[in-house]
Amino acid sequence: MSDKASRGWILYDGECPMCTSLARRVERSFERRGFGLAPLQTPWVRERLGLKPGEPLTEMQVLTSDGRVFGGTDAVVYLARWVWWGWPVYAMAKLPGMLRVLRFAYRWVAERRSCIGGICERPRKAVWPGWFPLVFFPLFVTGFRSELPPWVFMWLLAFSIFAGCKWWTYWQAKVAGVHAGTKRMIGYLLAYPGMDASEFLNAQTRVPKPALSAWIVAAFKIVLGATFFWGIARLVPSQWVLLKGWVGMFGLILLLHFGIFHIVVLLWQKAGVNARHIMRSPILATSLSDFWGKRWNLGFRDLSHAWIFQPSRARVGAVGATILAFLVSGLIHELVISFPARVGYGFPTMYFILQGLGVVVERSTWGMQLGLGRGFLGWAFTLLFAAGPAFWLFHPPFVMRVIIPFMQAMGAL
Repeated sequence: MSDKASRGWILYDGECPMCTSLARRVERSFERRGFGLAPLQTPWVRERLGLKPGEPLTEMQVLTSDGRVFGGTDAVVYLARWVWWGWPVYAMAKLPGMLRVLRFAYRWVAERRSCIGGICERPRKAVWPGWFPLVFFPLFVTGFRSELPPWVFMWLLAFSIFAGCKWWTYWQAKVAGVHAGTKRMIGYLLAYPGMDASEFLNAQTRVPKPALSAWIVAAFKIVLGATFFWGIARLVPSQWVLLKGWVGMFGLILLLHFGIFHIVVLLWQKAGVNARHIMRSPILATSLSDFWGKRWNLGFRDLSHAWIFQPSRARVGAVGATILAFLVSGLIHELVISFPARVGYGFPTMYFILQGLGVVVERSTWGMQLGLGRGFLGWAFTLLFAAGPAFWLFHPPFVMRVIIPFMQAMGAL
């Protein structure tokens, strides 16, 4: 036993390549803080912990200098407080219910190691590093819900979900063998609104530079959105507060999703990157399928199609998969709309279920005979279904409790 281990020992599975690799990475950091590292197979460790020969090693452990023993998640949390880069984990573990989540995640990873004869090998395609941020980020932000103004919490929660999705799509592309340089990887994660990781990261694909007209259109949408948000909303009579919020929200969507995001995509295209605009003239859609599948927020559509519709289609059919995809969309919007507002639960879900039913109707024999998926009738049907019940999606409590305070903070009111 080393004299350097003044605070205790970090004990890991010495026959697990993943464990030994991680131990080598953190060894110097923890040795400077008084911790020694040793394999659980070490004779004195087995004797001290009472481990029987051949007993499976299911978790790392920490043995402190005063005789305490921490295992698994408790060991990780205990160690996290000693290093600056571990403090987010330590702080998160103090939030109500988060320790249970961390323990579940630790067990999930440990149980899925491929073990043969007690020797653990790293899985060929580890999946948990991909989805873990999508769970961790929103849960971490949720812990501050009562501490933040609703509009601040809404933006943080929306960004945390967005960041988790971005990382997961990047990880899936990486596992699939798509290789990209560091600059392009960082650009995809931090400076691109789309979710088409395989296309964006493929350095072999080149696209033509955008025309001048595309830059003019994008700039016009930015100016128009800013005009609605900071200008027209002020002109609405003060007694019509809800209308002020709707006008401001329309301007914000036009400014951000249609304008700024378009400029970002054009910049990537100018650099030769295969980047897609997530909003493709949705007002021209002649069917709900065209609106939701090819024109409106294609980043979210890519995720919904790949993660929900395609996997469930074989089990529940196209109709069932369509309804399920819209149902999940509704639940996610509940999280970023009703949850920050603390009221109005159910309305966003009702909105998206209605959209799913509308898609099913227009694809039915009856709907095709009526021509709901084409021409002027299809356009009118789409406008009626998508825009008509939009007050369910962005319900009044959300506008009053989140959008109006946000506009006031931004100097729009």
